[in-house]
Amino acid sequence: MLTGRSELSAPDASSGFRLRILETTDLHAHVLAYDYYGDQPSDTVGLSRVAQLIAEARAEVPDALLFDDGDLLQGNPFGDYVAQEYGVSDSRPHPVISAMNALGYDAATVGNHDFNFGLEYLLTSLRGAQFPFVLANLIARESGLPILPPWKVLRRRLTDAEGRSAEIGIGVIGLVPPQVVDWDHDHLNGRVKALDITETARVAVPLLRAAGADIVVALAHTGIGAPDHVAGQENAALPLAAVEGIDVLLLGHAHLLLPRPPETAPPRPAPSAPPPFPACVDAERGTIHGKPAVMAGFWGSHLGVVDLELSRDAQGWRIETARSELRPIFRRRPEGGAVVPLAADAPEVVAAAAAAHQAALGFVRRPVGVSARPLHSYFSLVAPSACLRLVAEAQRWHVAQGLAGGPHAGLPILSATAPYKNGGRGGAEFFTDIPAGELVLRNVADLYLFPNVIRALRVSGAVLTEWLERSAGVFFQLRPGGADQPLIAPDFPSYNFDVIDGITCEIDLSQPARYDLAGLLVNPGARRIGALRHQGRPVGPGDMFVIATNSYRAHGGGHFPGLAEMEVVLEGAAPIREIVLAYLAAQGARAVDPQMPRGWSIRPMPGTTAVFDTGPGAAAHLHELTDLEAEPLGLTPQGFLRLRIRL
Repeated sequence: MLTGRSELSAPDASSGFRLRILETTDLHAHVLAYDYYGDQPSDTVGLSRVAQLIAEARAEVPDALLFDDGDLLQGNPFGDYVAQEYGVSDSRPHPVISAMNALGYDAATVGNHDFNFGLEYLLTSLRGAQFPFVLANLIARESGLPILPPWKVLRRRLTDAEGRSAEIGIGVIGLVPPQVVDWDHDHLNGRVKALDITETARVAVPLLRAAGADIVVALAHTGIGAPDHVAGQENAALPLAAVEGIDVLLLGHAHLLLPRPPETAPPRPAPSAPPPFPACVDAERGTIHGKPAVMAGFWGSHLGVVDLELSRDAQGWRIETARSELRPIFRRRPEGGAVVPLAADAPEVVAAAAAAHQAALGFVRRPVGVSARPLHSYFSLVAPSACLRLVAEAQRWHVAQGLAGGPHAGLPILSATAPYKNGGRGGAEFFTDIPAGELVLRNVADLYLFPNVIRALRVSGAVLTEWLERSAGVFFQLRPGGADQPLIAPDFPSYNFDVIDGITCEIDLSQPARYDLAGLLVNPGARRIGALRHQGRPVGPGDMFVIATNSYRAHGGGHFPGLAEMEVVLEGAAPIREIVLAYLAAQGARAVDPQMPRGWSIRPMPGTTAVFDTGPGAAAHLHELTDLEAEPLGLTPQGFLRLRIRL
């Protein structure tokens, strides 16, 4: 185990044994360098590009191990196609797994999104792997046993600079956020029990050591959250790193970079903004509590590398020094953020997925409808959005049919949607941009990224207000009269910015957010939501509504206050994307034309300006910001179009 040295330094190639540990994480079915939403090649994604970095990293050292940290099978239309049409079986392995086999992975764990298509689909997909998958903290309720092997000891021989070899046991343990049983409630409820990440490690790591592990690598599909252990933590990397016996942490889930290159550090536009990580994290060196750690981005953007120099004596193996780094598959030019590829496609990965890729292209190009207007997400964090409106209309249409003739048929039906593609960590290209005209299947996937299913909740006006207050945490507090203040909180996930169609309201940004990023009530006296009305009438605390939403939100996803206790009045099995397709089919040859009613708006703040970063394609749609005066300020080094908004 790691002994005595918390400072990272480069291993000395002339002494000791060297072991290199490589990580990929959060591939989300991006096996090839292809954007299935835009139906075009991409230089910013793909295991096929990371494969070149893997080959180079292996060639530099005598001994290297390759691991993946989960979220492999879901995340783009290719993953959807394989699950829904292509199918996997013992004789037809999942193409992502086939690509990993071609690269010779040593072990992997699973992420929460790997359960999105069901437990049977996941287990069938993993059976095609020629390497072990490990997961310690999900237990089958019927048997009381882990659904996958909890850990594994890999026996390897290391060679030192003088050519001497020795055997070492590398223990790997897999861990996933326990919230997966809520997020995939339909697939896992009653079948699987989730255990706390840190508590599981405290029990399992000594067993792993006793089984012959000389060093322990945690394959932890979790991010960096609160430093102190809290039962059921989603992002538990910090207390996990403090568990005795863990030596190296391979992290994921949060789609961040660790160690963080200085040029990728998220700007902190407000001097009072908190640091991105607690003091026990050295973000530049890549350590947590002095232990080496990496988090290699997402979609194949980076390869994580941890170099260990080891010594061996009568007491066993020790880590003398360690060094963490990230290797990207692309970089951006400082002027305007243009993408420069740093890796080429690996033929063995391309070959492993080629047949499924060609079939997937035919799948995503199927015509499904017509839109009378462009559908884009460039302004969906600052103004009503036609693409959100279309999804909201489809959800309301479906729920109205499901409730017809029942006890809740007389209640007003609202519809909650959230923007999923809004730049952020996904980059300046990560926006929906669908021109008016024919819609094809990939466009529907672009409108709704996840395989969530429909839910309808009966909620009061009081709960509705808190729902909106939680969503309004996406905005920074603004100082009236201030100039060019940052508008959007960069750490707030856009999928937690619920827009509720069917009501109108104003958001007062002179007020602090009522809820923090985790959904905790931190400013009880603050109220951002005002002028809340339904059909022109003020909404009272006791007014009742039905709200169409998704299974993730209805079962606690995003920690919205009160939602988990609300009555579910419609619990269908229909994925929301299928509902959108059915809604489009119901229009026949008629084009959909999702109007953009006033809905929500930012309360005017005379003399105040804010800045907002969006995709460069937004320049063609600035005329849509009828309630906001937007002035383009040019492109940022990351390639975003920065707008000045007069409030």
